[in-house]
Amino acid sequence: MPLSDDQKLRYQRNILIPGFGEEAQAKLAAARVAIVGLGGLGSPAAFYLAAAGVGELGLFDPDIVELSNLQRQVLHATPDLGRPKAVSAAETIARLNPEVRTTTAQLRLAEANAREALDGYDVVVEATDNFAAKFLLNDVCLDLGKPLAVAGILSLSGQAQFIVPGAVPCLRCAVADVPEGVPTTSEEGVLGAVPGILGSIEALEVIRWIVGLWRPRADGTGALHSVDGETMRLNTLRVRRRPTCRCARLWSTP
Repeated sequence: MPLSDDQKLRYQRNILIPGFGEEAQAKLAAARVAIVGLGGLGSPAAFYLAAAGVGELGLFDPDIVELSNLQRQVLHATPDLGRPKAVSAAETIARLNPEVRTTTAQLRLAEANAREALDGYDVVVEATDNFAAKFLLNDVCLDLGKPLAVAGILSLSGQAQFIVPGAVPCLRCAVADVPEGVPTTSEEGVLGAVPGILGSIEALEVIRWIVGLWRPRADGTGALHSVDGETMRLNTLRVRRRPTCRCARLWSTP
Protein backbone atom coordinates (compact mmCIF):
# COMPACT_ATOMS: atom_id res chain seq x y z
CA MET A 1 0.00 0.00 0.00
CA PRO A 2 1.19 3.57 -0.70
CA LEU A 3 2.33 5.53 2.34
CA SER A 4 -0.02 8.12 3.77
CA ASP A 5 1.09 11.73 4.13
CA ASP A 6 1.53 11.20 7.87
CA GLN A 7 3.66 8.11 7.26
CA LYS A 8 5.80 9.97 4.75
CA LEU A 9 6.43 12.63 7.38
CA ARG A 10 7.00 10.19 10.27
CA TYR A 11 9.45 8.08 8.29
CA GLN A 12 10.97 10.88 6.23
CA ARG A 13 14.51 10.31 7.53
CA ASN A 14 14.25 6.61 6.64
CA ILE A 15 12.94 7.34 3.16
CA LEU A 16 15.69 9.86 2.42
CA ILE A 17 18.44 7.25 2.94
CA PRO A 18 20.02 6.41 -0.45
CA GLY A 19 18.76 3.03 -1.59
CA PHE A 20 15.93 2.97 0.98
CA GLY A 21 12.92 4.97 -0.16
CA GLU A 22 9.21 4.24 0.21
CA GLU A 23 9.57 0.67 -1.05
CA ALA A 24 11.83 -0.27 1.87
CA GLN A 25 9.51 1.50 4.27
CA ALA A 26 6.61 -0.57 2.96
CA LYS A 27 8.63 -3.74 3.57
CA LEU A 28 9.12 -2.70 7.19
CA ALA A 29 5.38 -2.10 7.56
CA ALA A 30 4.67 -5.63 6.32
CA ALA A 31 7.22 -7.33 8.59
CA ARG A 32 6.55 -9.33 11.76
CA VAL A 33 9.38 -9.44 14.29
CA ALA A 34 9.48 -11.45 17.52
CA ILE A 35 11.47 -10.03 20.44
CA VAL A 36 12.25 -12.62 23.11
CA GLY A 37 13.16 -10.78 26.29
CA LEU A 38 12.13 -7.21 27.09
CA GLY A 39 14.97 -6.17 29.36
CA GLY A 40 18.29 -4.48 28.70
CA LEU A 41 18.72 -5.78 25.13
CA GLY A 42 15.05 -6.02 24.21
CA SER A 43 14.36 -2.42 25.21
CA PRO A 44 16.53 -0.64 22.61
CA ALA A 45 15.75 -3.30 20.00
CA ALA A 46 12.00 -2.81 20.47
CA PHE A 47 12.27 0.99 20.56
CA TYR A 48 14.20 1.26 17.32
CA LEU A 49 12.21 -1.39 15.46
CA ALA A 50 8.98 0.36 16.44
CA ALA A 51 10.33 3.80 15.60
CA ALA A 52 11.52 2.54 12.21
CA GLY A 53 8.00 1.36 11.39
CA VAL A 54 8.08 -2.43 11.67
CA GLY A 55 4.46 -3.50 11.22
CA GLU A 56 4.11 -6.00 14.08
CA LEU A 57 6.18 -6.85 17.13
CA GLY A 58 5.69 -10.03 19.12
CA LEU A 59 6.71 -9.29 22.71
CA PHE A 60 7.77 -12.31 24.76
CA ASP A 61 8.72 -12.08 28.44
CA PRO A 62 7.38 -13.93 31.49
CA ASP A 63 8.74 -11.49 34.10
CA ILE A 64 7.48 -8.41 35.90
CA VAL A 65 9.21 -5.04 36.15
CA GLU A 66 11.49 -4.74 39.19
CA LEU A 67 13.28 -1.69 40.57
CA SER A 68 16.72 -3.10 39.74
CA ASN A 69 15.69 -3.32 36.06
CA LEU A 70 15.25 0.38 35.53
CA GLN A 71 18.90 1.43 35.12
CA ARG A 72 19.03 -0.38 31.77
CA GLN A 73 15.58 -1.63 30.74
CA VAL A 74 14.37 1.64 29.26
CA LEU A 75 11.08 0.29 27.91
CA HIS A 76 9.84 0.46 31.50
CA ALA A 77 9.47 3.27 34.05
CA THR A 78 8.94 3.59 37.79
CA PRO A 79 5.11 3.49 37.55
CA ASP A 80 5.45 0.08 35.82
CA LEU A 81 6.95 -1.64 38.88
CA GLY A 82 5.19 -4.95 39.50
CA ARG A 83 3.56 -5.01 36.06
CA PRO A 84 4.27 -7.64 33.38
CA LYS A 85 7.11 -6.54 31.15
CA ALA A 86 5.23 -7.58 28.02
CA VAL A 87 2.31 -5.32 28.91
CA SER A 88 4.54 -2.41 29.92
CA ALA A 89 6.52 -2.75 26.70
CA ALA A 90 3.41 -2.81 24.53
CA GLU A 91 2.11 0.38 26.13
CA THR A 92 5.44 2.15 25.71
CA ILE A 93 5.60 1.18 22.05
CA ALA A 94 2.03 2.36 21.50
CA ARG A 95 2.95 5.78 22.85
CA LEU A 96 5.98 5.93 20.58
CA ASN A 97 4.32 4.67 17.40
CA PRO A 98 0.62 3.75 17.50
CA GLU A 99 0.87 2.31 13.97
CA VAL A 100 2.88 -0.67 15.24
CA ARG A 101 0.79 -3.70 16.16
CA THR A 102 1.94 -5.63 19.22
CA THR A 103 1.20 -9.14 20.41
CA THR A 104 2.15 -9.87 24.01
CA ALA A 105 3.03 -13.22 25.54
CA GLN A 106 3.92 -13.57 29.22
CA LEU A 107 5.61 -16.79 28.25
CA ARG A 108 9.00 -18.36 28.90
CA LEU A 109 10.02 -20.05 25.67
CA ALA A 110 11.23 -23.62 25.98
CA GLU A 111 11.77 -26.64 23.76
CA ALA A 112 8.07 -27.55 24.02
CA ASN A 113 6.60 -24.21 22.91
CA ALA A 114 9.21 -22.14 21.07
CA ARG A 115 8.63 -23.44 17.55
CA GLU A 116 4.90 -22.86 17.65
CA ALA A 117 5.28 -19.45 19.30
CA LEU A 118 7.77 -18.15 16.74
CA ASP A 119 6.48 -19.82 13.60
CA GLY A 120 4.45 -16.85 12.34
CA TYR A 121 7.25 -14.29 12.52
CA ASP A 122 9.68 -13.28 9.79
CA VAL A 123 12.72 -12.74 12.03
CA VAL A 124 13.57 -13.16 15.73
CA VAL A 125 15.47 -10.93 18.16
CA GLU A 126 17.04 -12.86 21.02
CA ALA A 127 17.28 -10.58 24.06
CA THR A 128 17.37 -13.04 26.94
CA ASP A 129 19.71 -13.16 29.91
CA ASN A 130 20.95 -16.76 29.79
CA PHE A 131 22.91 -18.98 27.43
CA ALA A 132 20.43 -21.85 27.47
CA ALA A 133 17.76 -19.60 25.96
CA LYS A 134 20.16 -18.18 23.38
CA PHE A 135 21.14 -21.65 22.15
CA LEU A 136 17.51 -22.80 22.17
CA LEU A 137 16.49 -19.89 19.95
CA ASN A 138 19.47 -20.50 17.67
CA ASP A 139 18.39 -24.12 17.17
CA VAL A 140 14.70 -23.28 16.75
CA CYS A 141 15.44 -20.59 14.17
CA LEU A 142 17.65 -23.02 12.26
CA ASP A 143 14.78 -25.51 12.19
CA LEU A 144 12.28 -22.84 11.10
CA GLY A 145 14.66 -21.19 8.63
CA LYS A 146 14.25 -17.80 10.30
CA PRO A 147 16.95 -15.15 10.74
CA LEU A 148 18.01 -14.49 14.32
CA ALA A 149 19.71 -11.53 15.97
CA VAL A 150 21.49 -12.71 19.12
CA ALA A 151 23.49 -10.75 21.71
CA GLY A 152 25.06 -11.08 25.13
CA ILE A 153 26.20 -8.53 27.70
CA LEU A 154 28.13 -8.45 30.96
CA SER A 155 29.63 -5.62 32.96
CA LEU A 156 31.17 -3.24 30.39
CA SER A 157 31.22 -5.52 27.36
CA GLY A 158 28.98 -7.36 24.93
CA GLN A 159 28.75 -9.20 21.61
CA ALA A 160 26.16 -9.45 18.86
CA GLN A 161 25.72 -11.82 15.91
CA PHE A 162 23.16 -11.92 13.09
CA ILE A 163 22.37 -15.38 11.77
CA VAL A 164 20.61 -16.20 8.51
CA PRO A 165 20.25 -20.01 8.29
CA GLY A 166 22.17 -21.42 5.36
CA ALA A 167 23.84 -18.09 4.56
CA VAL A 168 26.14 -17.44 7.52
CA PRO A 169 27.47 -19.49 10.46
CA CYS A 170 25.17 -19.89 13.45
CA LEU A 171 25.81 -19.37 17.17
CA ARG A 172 27.06 -22.94 17.55
CA CYS A 173 29.71 -22.31 14.90
CA ALA A 174 31.14 -19.65 17.21
CA VAL A 175 30.55 -21.60 20.45
CA ALA A 176 29.66 -25.25 19.98
CA ASP A 177 27.94 -25.90 23.30
CA VAL A 178 26.15 -23.95 26.02
CA PRO A 179 28.88 -22.41 28.22
CA GLU A 180 28.94 -23.43 31.86
CA GLY A 181 29.84 -21.32 34.87
CA VAL A 182 29.73 -17.94 33.09
CA PRO A 183 28.94 -15.04 35.47
CA THR A 184 25.61 -13.26 35.07
CA THR A 185 24.70 -9.59 35.26
CA SER A 186 23.17 -10.26 38.68
CA GLU A 187 26.67 -11.27 39.81
CA GLU A 188 28.95 -8.87 37.93
CA GLY A 189 26.53 -6.16 36.88
CA VAL A 190 26.13 -4.33 33.58
CA LEU A 191 26.22 -0.66 32.68
CA GLY A 192 22.96 0.27 30.95
CA ALA A 193 24.59 1.85 27.91
CA VAL A 194 26.16 -1.51 26.99
CA PRO A 195 22.89 -3.32 26.20
CA GLY A 196 21.77 -0.05 24.63
CA ILE A 197 24.53 -0.40 22.04
CA LEU A 198 24.13 -4.16 21.51
CA GLY A 199 20.33 -4.04 21.30
CA SER A 200 20.61 -1.24 18.76
CA ILE A 201 22.98 -3.38 16.69
CA GLU A 202 20.40 -6.17 16.77
CA ALA A 203 17.70 -3.78 15.56
CA LEU A 204 19.90 -2.45 12.77
CA GLU A 205 20.73 -5.94 11.52
CA VAL A 206 17.04 -6.88 11.49
CA ILE A 207 16.07 -3.71 9.62
CA ARG A 208 18.84 -4.27 7.06
CA TRP A 209 17.60 -7.80 6.45
CA ILE A 210 13.93 -6.82 6.14
CA VAL A 211 14.52 -4.08 3.58
CA GLY A 212 17.08 -6.04 1.53
CA LEU A 213 20.25 -4.18 2.50
CA TRP A 214 21.80 -7.21 4.23
CA ARG A 215 24.11 -9.39 2.15
CA PRO A 216 26.14 -12.49 3.13
CA ARG A 217 29.90 -12.34 2.68
CA ALA A 218 31.27 -14.10 -0.37
CA ASP A 219 33.64 -16.17 1.78
CA GLY A 220 30.76 -17.61 3.84
CA THR A 221 31.91 -16.11 7.14
CA GLY A 222 29.70 -14.38 9.65
CA ALA A 223 30.30 -11.32 11.81
CA LEU A 224 30.60 -11.19 15.59
CA HIS A 225 30.44 -7.57 16.75
CA SER A 226 31.98 -6.84 20.13
CA VAL A 227 31.97 -3.79 22.39
CA ASP A 228 34.55 -3.24 25.13
CA GLY A 229 33.32 -0.34 27.21
CA GLU A 230 36.36 -0.32 29.48
CA THR A 231 38.81 0.52 26.69
CA MET A 232 36.10 1.85 24.34
CA ARG A 233 37.02 -0.53 21.53
CA LEU A 234 34.58 -1.75 18.91
CA ASN A 235 35.61 -4.83 16.94
CA THR A 236 34.14 -7.20 14.38
CA LEU A 237 35.47 -10.74 14.30
CA ARG A 238 34.83 -13.21 11.49
CA VAL A 239 33.02 -16.41 12.42
CA ARG A 240 33.80 -19.37 10.20
CA ARG A 241 31.54 -22.26 9.37
CA ARG A 242 32.07 -25.36 11.49
CA PRO A 243 31.61 -28.46 9.30
CA THR A 244 30.18 -30.55 12.16
CA CYS A 245 27.70 -27.88 13.30
CA ARG A 246 23.97 -28.58 13.13
CA CYS A 247 23.61 -25.67 10.68
CA ALA A 248 25.90 -27.38 8.14
CA ARG A 249 22.95 -29.29 6.60
CA LEU A 250 21.46 -25.96 5.49
CA TRP A 251 24.42 -24.84 3.43
CA SER A 252 23.92 -25.06 -0.32
CA THR A 253 27.68 -25.45 -0.90
CA PRO A 254 30.22 -27.44 1.17
